[in-house]
Amino acid sequence: MDVRKSLPAKGSVTGSIKTSYNLMRLSILNKRAICRLPFAMSARFIGSRLKSCDGAEIAEAALVLPLVFTMLFGTIWFGRAFNIYSTIQQAAQQGAITAARASCATCGAAFPATTTVTGVVEKVMNASSVAPSAIPGTTLNPGLIACPPPAPPPPQAGPCQKNDNIWVCSSVKLNPTGATLPVQCGVVVVFQYPFVFHFPGTSLNMQQILMTAQAESRMEN
Repeated sequence: MDVRKSLPAKGSVTGSIKTSYNLMRLSILNKRAICRLPFAMSARFIGSRLKSCDGAEIAEAALVLPLVFTMLFGTIWFGRAFNIYSTIQQAAQQGAITAARASCATCGAAFPATTTVTGVVEKVMNASSVAPSAIPGTTLNPGLIACPPPAPPPPQAGPCQKNDNIWVCSSVKLNPTGATLPVQCGVVVVFQYPFVFHFPGTSLNMQQILMTAQAESRMEN
């Protein structure tokens, strides 16, 4: 018996090896394609194919995704807090400028009323979708000292008046107490605004902070 006749031909062996290699390569490519399916696919479709994904890829996603979402939520909420603080600070500044300018140049000390000043503050806040109704009444009276004559006299009820939880101090001293410089008279607008963080899974979740807006402007007399 000729042994060479019982052995497979050289070409057939080579073809079998190439076929097996191609099948193995196709399996790997299909495996990678399944693991990279778009997120728009249904959960059932993805779940039925997770068995063919490597465990390392699932573990990496489980570790990375919480960090990504935490950074995303942090960027959103800190950006919103900065936006609100900038808005209330600008509103206080506009209110102080309005209160420090006489409404009538020939009327002496005819400065805008407190309600007019708070109306300007609320108008700026409404323009940025920041609700003035959320201003709490926890802001304490600044307790500033009225300016001596010949400065315009403050309101009879006192230099600091409160309206809609916004303090407006008219004709008060802007210099620190005991300063040797000439007395500077002006207007100060002060109020606070609450902000609540929404950070699920962190110590900042549902924590409220009070942001203080304060602005001053020298009076023209």
